[in-house]
Amino acid sequence: MPNEPLLLDVRPILASGGQPLAAIDAAVDCLRPGQALRLLAPFRPQPLFRLMEGKGFDAHPVDLPDGGCEVLFTPREEAGDLNAASAIPSPLTWPDPVLLLDLTGRPSGEASERILATLELQTEGEVIFVLLDGEPAFLYSDLTSRRHGWVGNYDAAGETYRILIRRGASIA
Repeated sequence: MPNEPLLLDVRPILASGGQPLAAIDAAVDCLRPGQALRLLAPFRPQPLFRLMEGKGFDAHPVDLPDGGCEVLFTPREEAGDLNAASAIPSPLTWPDPVLLLDLTGRPSGEASERILATLELQTEGEVIFVLLDGEPAFLYSDLTSRRHGWVGNYDAAGETYRILIRRGASIA
């Protein structure tokens, strides 16, 4: 079929202790216009839903009997702007970071706590730049629930994960 969904199975990446975001980004970059991505994961990748929404995709998850999840990410017609579907302004319009946090060499739990505590000290709209040893996948749900925006990727060497986080509106 000419526009059959592209299949990406991230279970082997996760089983070996790796982070699948680079493979997911590469798969998205390979999609033809209008083509969907079919992702197989060992769990429901909830933080990825918002990330893919920001890239212009709707998530259609199906829980599998083995506890895994199959997600069909379908492109939306109006896709284009990184954050078109969210209330968070595009990262292209964010101000320069007010702070650099180098958390390389720290355990992921400690790094996440430090990031969240630092964000509490910022004012709405301020941006921090954080360096980490790997992608903070488990931090994404905390950022989302607190209405913070983020964009991130690995450096050219693939060794350090860089993430810009924009403080969102205070939650009353």
